[in-house]
Parts: sequence; C-alpha cells; structure tokens
Amino acid sequence: MTSPVTTSRAARVLLAAAAALLLAGCGATGSTGSTGNTDSTGTGTAGSTADTTTSSSSATNCDLSGCTITFQRRGDGTVSVFGVNARLVSVDEGSARIEVAGRTIVVPVGSTTQAEGFTVGVERVTDTEVVVRVTR
Repeated sequence: MTSPVTTSRAARVLLAAAAALLLAGCGATGSTGSTGNTDSTGTGTAGSTADTTTSSSSATNCDLSGCTITFQRRGDGTVSVFGVNARLVSVDEGSARIEVAGRTIVVPVGSTTQAEGFTVGVERVTDTEVVVRVTR
C-alpha cells in the first residue's frame, strides 16, 4: 500500500508535468515553448504560471484554462496554440474569420465556435486588434 505522502508527491509531479506540456503548446510560431513569460526578444522569466509570446503582429498569453491571442488587424499573425496554428483571416461586420488547424471559421464578437476540438471565442474587435480566446 502506498503512503499518502508518496501519492500526494506523485500527484503533484504529474500535475506539474501536465501543466508544462499544456503551456509548451502555446505561443507564436517559432517560439521557444518555454513555460515562462517570453517577449519579442526571446527572453523569459522563470516561475510564471502563464506563457506569453509577442511578435510584431500578434501576442499570445496562455494559462491553464486556455490561450488569449491578440491579433493586429493589419499584418499576418500566425500563432501556434496547443500544437495547432491559428491565424486571423479577416474581420467583417462584427465577426472574425479565423483559421484554426487549416479550417476557416467565422466567430461573431462575444460568441464562441467549436473548431477541431477547440472552443474559439472572439472577445473584442477594435480598429487595431482582435482578441481571441482558445480553450480545449
């Protein structure tokens, strides 16, 4: 029989490994996949609970519940979240056209849509950016 202390320690190690794998799948294409915060220079800070990546046309911030992507409306921002690519295609009359894992979906602002096993929501659209939330 395993002691409670050993079981608890094993559970913590397993949870930490799962969290690291989850966060490693979040970031801009070509990111380091670290579990710390990363800016456009590639430097990171260890010990954070989220993974943040910034490029010239997008910013990605991931936590244990999902990833928030801020796309610039002008530019070609492709990011990799949970091992799949996401890209803002266009914005039309209160909806954003987003490509997720090669499939193009249309998501109204304030709504969510299912795509390739993910829930994709458009949180807001401004003159300069589109904020998208992707969860599993």
